[in-house]
Parts: sequence; structure tokens; C-alpha cells
Amino acid sequence: MATTTSKPLTSGDFKVADLSLAAYGRKEIELAEHEMPGLMKTREEYASSQPLKGARITGSLHMTIQTAVLIETLTALGAEVRWCSCNIFSTQDHAAAAVAVGPEGTPEDPQGVPVFAWKGETLEEYWWCTEQVVNWPEGDGPNMILDDGGDATMLVHKGKEYEAAGAVPDPAQAESEEFQVFLSLLQRSIAEDGQRYTRIADGILGVTEETTTGVNRLYQMQQTGELLFPAINVNDSVTKSKFDNLYGCRHSLVDGIFRATDVMLAGKVAVVCGYGDVGKGSAASLRAQGARVVVTEIDPICALQAAMEGYDVKTLEDVLETADVFITTTGNKDIITAEDMSRMKHGAIVGNIGHFDNEIDVAGLARIPGAEKINIKPQVDQWRFSDDRAIILLSEGRLLNLGNATGHPSFVMSNSFTNQTIAQIELFTKNDEYEKKVYVLPKHLDEKVARLH
Repeated sequence: MATTTSKPLTSGDFKVADLSLAAYGRKEIELAEHEMPGLMKTREEYASSQPLKGARITGSLHMTIQTAVLIETLTALGAEVRWCSCNIFSTQDHAAAAVAVGPEGTPEDPQGVPVFAWKGETLEEYWWCTEQVVNWPEGDGPNMILDDGGDATMLVHKGKEYEAAGAVPDPAQAESEEFQVFLSLLQRSIAEDGQRYTRIADGILGVTEETTTGVNRLYQMQQTGELLFPAINVNDSVTKSKFDNLYGCRHSLVDGIFRATDVMLAGKVAVVCGYGDVGKGSAASLRAQGARVVVTEIDPICALQAAMEGYDVKTLEDVLETADVFITTTGNKDIITAEDMSRMKHGAIVGNIGHFDNEIDVAGLARIPGAEKINIKPQVDQWRFSDDRAIILLSEGRLLNLGNATGHPSFVMSNSFTNQTIAQIELFTKNDEYEKKVYVLPKHLDEKVARLH
């Protein structure tokens, strides 16, 4: 597995693709600020009090233009920040460059935030970037984490666990390529310093988590008593899950499909696997383009909701060989297997809008005898089978709205990121009020976010 990228990188205490993109990124950031009133009003409200002064925030969240506005809001409130993306394909290189350069810097004299992110990272590069934002200069370490999917949180927890055990599990026995890379990184790190992650974990006051998948990880750790510090579940704020997950996906799903394939969705049969908030937005997105939408869902209440909205509710098995488009939205693994994909009709489009890449068994495709991967363009691959049928796979099974497009629009992300900012302030300034548990923001703060928009 290669550890270098195919394009030159600009680096100091940061690593991005091209600092010359900073001016372009800055223009887009200024446009986004107009569409992100919650964050901008939060800057105004807390400008003088500087509630995050002294906070050292490790951020692992898609490095987009919208995230740039979040990062600069955190620094405007006094925080020091180090940032990486939480997905190998989601970084917008001009956004990363603009944040690294900063509003007062130049490409020759960067004065911004340390960012370690570029579009198209390898798995080794991805985890290296995560390691860079968890490890701070002078060994201080972060005292807060802002996470999306839980990878930064997992790195700290597993690092401390393996340090206490005195050994890291054998990477060769890992269940996936990514976990193999993860274990190899920790093996090397612990060999260099056997107490690094213990020190880092002991200095962290809390984490705020952006998405369903990461929240599920936190609740699992709380249940087993493994959670090392308090956590705020930002995802389940109403102004996040009922806006970002629903309306954001309604906007960005078809944007990703169109940019990837230029296919006409009207009249096609589109299958949405899962009918939670992301599934609801995705189904509405496809229906609005004239697709005939089928929903698969194991939760009877969500399935009934889909039926009441007029969608056909079927099992995946019922539609495998006839549908034109398949989208996974569940946050669970093995929703579409390699065997499922081998049975799909020629030209079927397969994509995922859940956080991780294991909803679709992409690795299993390579194990099908005679299956061949043909790259069409970045993040668009054709998988051709021995009988000459082929399917189109988007973003290697990762988030297609960010891999093939630019993700959710600024306004809806302002809702989510205002929640994140308020949650960071809450945990940092009132840390003694929180135990090592998972919390949600109180209703009055949720309503405050709505009023700011």
C-alpha cells in the first residue's frame, strides 16, 4: 500500500495540496459566511468574552468551505485548532489552503490554522493526518476534540488501551485494510513513546460528535465503561439531525449523482436503503427528480413512515435485479454485499451517503472471480463482471455527496456547526458539570440555534 500521494504537497506545520488555491478558497469562504448566519452571529455574541480562550481543539471533520467558517469561528472565540478531514475524498483543496494561509497570511507566509488534509488521501495518509492533529507541538496535546465519525476519539481511546496492555494487536489479523493501517500506526507510535496516548487522553476535557455513526460509537463506549471523557452528541440536536441529515441530503445526494454520472433520474427505479433522517432526505431528493423510489427498512415504524409518504417499501432482494440506482443511508455494515452487486442489472449505479465505506462491500467485489475495476474518472469506477455486465460504483462506497460533489450547502451546515460551537463552549467552560457520559444539548440551546437562523 503506497504511502505517498500522486501530487506535490505544501507543508510546514500543516500539509495541504496547493497553497496557491488560498485566494480562491478565501473568496468562497466569504460567500459562505453570508449563508451561515448562526456562526457569524455566534462570533459577534462571544467576540469580547472569548469563551474558548485556552481551548486546544483537535478537529476531524470534512475539510470543506463550510468547515472553514466553523474553524475560523472557533479561533475567533479564542481557541487554538488543528484540523484534518474525516474522509479521504471529502477535502476541498482550496478550502484547506485558505485555512492554512489564514485571512491575514499569504501563500509565502501562511498564518492560519494547521490543516492536514487533501482530496484523495490514501488510508495511510488519512491516519497520518489524524495522528498529526492529535499530537500537538511541545507535547501539549488537545484538551478538546471536535469529531465527525469518531476516528480521532477512537485513536485516543485505542492508543491508551493498547499502551495499558503493553501491545497492539497484530495488524495482519485485522478484519479490514483500514483497521490494518490503523493498528500499524499505533504499533509504530507506541514503540516510539509508550505513554503518548495516555497523556493525551488524560488532558482531554471532552468531545463533541457530529454524526450518527460517531455517536453510536460513543454510546457503546459509555455502555461498556470505556468512555474516557464527557461527550456531547451534537447529531441528535433537532437543529442538526432534522436539518443537516434531512434537508442537506435532499440537496446534495442528487448533486453527487449528477456530477458523477450525468444520468437522468426521471423514470428510473431508485432504491434507498434505510429511512432514517438521511434516508428521508435521500428519498425526497430522488423523488423530486422523477425517480420511482423504493425504500428498504428494517425498523417497522420508519417503514410505515415511508409507506405513508407514498414510497414502495420492499426488501432489497425484491428489487436487486430490476432497479437502476441503489443508495445506502443506514450507518450499518454490509447493507449491499458483493453478491448483491453481482446480480444487479447492467449499468446500475451504486452509492453510499452514510458515514463509512462498509455499508457497501467494496472489498468483496475484488474477490469475485473475473470481476474487473475500470476507473472512469476520479471517484467513479465501473466494475465489470465475467458475463460482461457492469455496475457503476461512486466514491469507492464512501460518502458520494462529498466525494463526487461538495456536500451540503452552507445554510444547513450553519445549523450543525453552530451546534458544534455551542457544544464546545458548553463542555469547555462547564466541564465540572459533566461526567464521563454522552449528553445532548438542552432544548433552549437547540432553540437558540434555530433563532440565529
